[in-house]
Amino acid sequence: MDDRNGYMLRGRLARRGYDWWWHSFVGISERTGEKQPFFVEYYVVNPALAEAKPVLGQLPANKAAGKKPSYAMLKAGRWGAGAAAQIHNFYPISDFSAAVDRMEVRIGQATATETRLVGSVSLSPAEAKAHPEYMSDPGEMSWDLKAEKVLPYSVGYGTSPFFRALQSFQMYWHAAGMLTRYEGKVRFGGEDYRVEPESSSGYQDKNWGSDYTSPWVWLNCNGFTDRATGKRLTRTSLDVGGAQPVVFGVSLPRRLLVAFRLEGELYEFNFSKFWTGSRQRFDCPVTDEKVEWNIEAWTRKAKIEIRFSCPRPTMLNVNYENPDGEKRHNALWNGGFAAGSVSLYRREAGAWAKAGDYDGELGGCEYGEYDR
Repeated sequence: MDDRNGYMLRGRLARRGYDWWWHSFVGISERTGEKQPFFVEYYVVNPALAEAKPVLGQLPANKAAGKKPSYAMLKAGRWGAGAAAQIHNFYPISDFSAAVDRMEVRIGQATATETRLVGSVSLSPAEAKAHPEYMSDPGEMSWDLKAEKVLPYSVGYGTSPFFRALQSFQMYWHAAGMLTRYEGKVRFGGEDYRVEPESSSGYQDKNWGSDYTSPWVWLNCNGFTDRATGKRLTRTSLDVGGAQPVVFGVSLPRRLLVAFRLEGELYEFNFSKFWTGSRQRFDCPVTDEKVEWNIEAWTRKAKIEIRFSCPRPTMLNVNYENPDGEKRHNALWNGGFAAGSVSLYRREAGAWAKAGDYDGELGGCEYGEYDR
């Protein structure tokens, strides 16, 4: 059991902090047979400021009164051209509970454990229009899924008990299920989808802290094939996160954490593990047509080149307010149709030798910066 997947809002983070458990996966339409990526998130903010009803930070009356947000939220939806949606349902903190040593979360009747997710969200068009403070699209979605975590990724000492106790980082990240196999059913907008372990391309991680990062970078893919052989790689996973770490209030240079598991073997490019000689460069251009992730990272032993993109029309401008009630991310592009390639090299006799090229599809992704 990994306690980094447990509830983190203790001490000052309980009054100024957020914690969430994110899940993304691919379903297959029972009607058309087409693949459709979905996401589900269990979220809580500022639990020590709880009131009898959810305190919504974007509500003008709460802004005027200087109230910070305090609620639990179910966030769920899907990606797709003309079909992307994020649906938010809010609950008072009294309807939330979570274990500190594992993922065991309850929001209302919805639950999330290491092995099962159950829940639903619903918001009518009239409610969504009448309540912009919900930051939500209208829609309905329900889910009942089993989960098997196959490959994890831990960023290292940054999420150790020592640094968690100090609450030294502004935003923490842990991927308990870098590759997760989901199985079960999803219903979205009256249509049924089945989720199968081998095609689910599943992922589970969590973030927590006192604020968000800007820029904000995330890229995950679990749908790889070996370009040379055409073989489907069932234990190969890419995970990228980070961008602008803030430690003890000091903003560090832009950095990413990059992990690539090739049939289970980990190749890690982690700036915090300085003894590996980790270096990197990246850019994430945003156009009307697509968002790109162009990343190169290397250590003394290995090098990785990542070229992924996601069509903008399939993506969401995903909505969050921070624990102070500020909505500073208003162009945070989030998608589930990222596709591209990974090229891996190993150092042999002082030179880079290519280990292989790997093509990925149906990846989860995110990029955004604060309003300027």
